[in-house]
Amino acid sequence: MSDRHATGMQVRREVLGDAHVDRAEAAASDFDRPFQELITLSAWGTVWASDGIPRRERSMLTLALLAAMGNWEEIPMHIRATARTGASKRDVLEAFQHVAIYCGVPRANHALKIARDTYAEMEQEEETP
Repeated sequence: MSDRHATGMQVRREVLGDAHVDRAEAAASDFDRPFQELITLSAWGTVWASDGIPRRERSMLTLALLAAMGNWEEIPMHIRATARTGASKRDVLEAFQHVAIYCGVPRANHALKIARDTYAEMEQEEETP
């Protein structure tokens, strides 16, 4: 295992949480394991591991880009990650407002709905012992 892979796994766990990463690793098959390695090395071991910008801002950028591109399936995972990156609900709203102005209101509106639903799920999970 390379240093970048080890760093990627560490950062991935810090941002997404052990439970998420453990589920992803357990679900990996021989077919998609190379893809898991790719994102661990590149997304987590390079981009997210960089100290060029803080994780809070990186989280906001990621959510804005996901919304701008219509990658709805990834938004809940990154909303959940805000609990560990320090991006607040207000930060997420501000990021999606940028999406509305620069990429379109429908995309931002849909992203806000996903965020609202995910935050509600997170609050219910906190209340359930």
